[in-house]
This record gives sequence, C-alpha cells and structure tokens, in this order.
Amino acid sequence: MRTWTNWYLVYAVTLGLSFGISMGLTFVVRRYALRWQILDHPGDRKMQKRPVPLLGGVSIVATFYVMVIGSLLLVEPVRQFGIEWLEIHVFQFLGKDHETKLLGIFAGGLLIAILGLVDDLQALRPWLKLLGQCVAAAVLVISDMRLNLFAETWLGHRPVASFIVSGLLTVLWVVFMTNSMNLLDNMDGLCAGVAAIAAFSFFICALRTREAFICVLLMVFAGAVLGFLIHNLHPARIYMGDTGAMFCGYLLATLSILITFYNESTPSRIAVAAPLLALSVPIFDTMSVIYIRWRAQVPIFQGDRRHFSHRLVNIGMTQQQAVEFIYLVAAVTGLGAGLLRQVNTVGTVIILAQTSGVFLLIVLIMSAGDKGWRVPSRESTKTPRKPRGGRA
Repeated sequence: MRTWTNWYLVYAVTLGLSFGISMGLTFVVRRYALRWQILDHPGDRKMQKRPVPLLGGVSIVATFYVMVIGSLLLVEPVRQFGIEWLEIHVFQFLGKDHETKLLGIFAGGLLIAILGLVDDLQALRPWLKLLGQCVAAAVLVISDMRLNLFAETWLGHRPVASFIVSGLLTVLWVVFMTNSMNLLDNMDGLCAGVAAIAAFSFFICALRTREAFICVLLMVFAGAVLGFLIHNLHPARIYMGDTGAMFCGYLLATLSILITFYNESTPSRIAVAAPLLALSVPIFDTMSVIYIRWRAQVPIFQGDRRHFSHRLVNIGMTQQQAVEFIYLVAAVTGLGAGLLRQVNTVGTVIILAQTSGVFLLIVLIMSAGDKGWRVPSRESTKTPRKPRGGRA
C-alpha cells in the first residue's frame, strides 16, 4: 500500500511540475510570438475580434519533452542505488526493446510538432499535412506499437497479415485523432481542455492496470496542456496552433495504443472501446462536420463555422458556456471509459448506450435550434485560404 501511496505522490508532483513549466514557457513563447508577429488574424470563420499570438503549442511540446527526457535521465542514477521497482514499473509495460518504443513515441511526436509548426508559420496544403501525419503514424508501427484489436484471433496464425492489418488500423487511428483534435481547436480553451480531460480519463484506465510509466506520461501531458490552458481561456491571450493541436491528438492516440484495456481478467472484450469514449467529443465533432460538409458538397478540409462549439453558440450559448458544456460532455463520457474495464458485457453495453444517448440528446438540441444543423450552401461556405496558423 505504501508503494502505491508513493506513486500517487509521484503523479501529483509530476503534474504540478509540468503545469508550472508549461505556464512559464507559454508566457515566454507569447512574448516572442508578438515580437515576431506570428499571429492568427480575425476572419469570417473565426471567433476572435483581434489578432492573437500563435505558437502556444511549442510550450506544450517543449514541456512534455523536457519533463519526460529529464525523468528518464534520472532513472539510471537512481537504479544504481538498487531500487529495482523502477525497472519493473517504468519499463515492464513496454516489453522487449523498450528503448525502440520510447524512441518511436518521441520521434513521431517531434515529427508531428515540426509539421504543425511549419503549418503555423506558412499554411501547408492538406495533402502534404496528411502525408506527414501518415509518416509519423508509421513510425509507431515500425517501433512495434500497433492497434491489435484481436487481429491475431480473427486472422488466424498469419503474422504477416496480422502485421499489415494492425499497422493500417494504427495509421488510420492516429491520423484520424490527430486531425480530430486539430479540427476541435476552434474556440478559446476548447482543444486544450478536452485534451486534458481525455488524459485524465486514460489515467484512470492506466491506474487500474498499474501501468505506472504510462500514468506518468499522462500526468506530464495533462500538466503541459493545463499550464497552457491558463493563457488560452476566453478571452485567449495565445493559441496553440496546429503545433499543439496535432501534437495533442497524436500523443493521446499513441498512449491509447499503449494502455492495456483488455487482458485475461477483464470481463468483456468490448473494454477496448474505452478510447472511443475518452475521445468521443473530438470524434463526434469531426464526424458531424464531415457529414455537414458532405451534404453541402464542399471540400471536407475547407474550414467553416459548423463545428460542435459553433452550433452551440448558434442556439444561444456564449463562447464560454459552449466550451463549458463540451467540457461536461467530455468528462461524463470519459468517466464511462474508465469504468469499461470493471464491468461485464451487460454493463459495458449499458455504458456505451448511455454515451450514445448523450450525443443523441445533443443532436436533438441542435435540431431544435435549427440553425445549428442547417447545411450551408456552397457559396456561403467558401472562404479564402487560411492565413498563417488559422484554425480549421
């Protein structure tokens, strides 16, 4: 019991340090963004009324790497004192070749961050961003981190086919979540808040399976995002840009692959659906936006103001109320994700049904507001190419 108490202290200290570093770095980054005139300017599909500094995502990424790499550098000196549980709790969850997997996580995340930074400085074409995201996701597959989903069971003992299927699933999942979080970054405090809530939801899942190092990674990430969020709440003083939004999506998708949602002691295999609940808000936002743009016969990657948050504003909420409403939805569905591993098949079905009911209620609210779901015409959704670092 004492060991776990010590780990809770580690999690709390990690969260606090990460939060403090991120808050300070964001302040510094904002000053340089203003000095270098790296700003997101107002536009037809944007909510702000004045230019806002970008590059807040740099502070999130920098905090994450400083904290994690600094912690790993301390592992070897501490191990010399004979504390063997560090080896057990820190690296056991990665299995063999843990150095390769850690390198894959950090290399892929850095690639995504660089891709987002370039897009913030000079808008990239959608296909080029997609290609870069696929390469970053492929890094995980090469590093032996794959979304299995019982592929070996339903494909039989065919390792090549299993590798290909699980690899494709991994790339699709990571790329989808990377873009979903990027699309969600359309209102002050929204993307950062939802990312932090998802991180805490995954933390509950990893805590139940005692995957301590994943818990530490999640606390580092949550602290980094929350430290930035202090500066990003309405009215925002800085935006995370594509650098932060894509990094948040990539890292959450990656950690969801690493967490053990199902093993022999888990009552139901449907527990592997936990990431869908923890990340249900960005998934819902992305799927609904794709549907609306498809109905309007406009390009899927063309930005507009038909996101989940925008539709809430359309039916009468203020920006702050819309963001708080979405926080509540993310928290409720995230709690369901943390419970999936503890219930049997019937309980799992009930949790999934409750989550579906939450979003069906939202659909009814939008339908009653009419304006929230009204599909815009092709002409009304045409917007110029986004300026440097603009939001989707």
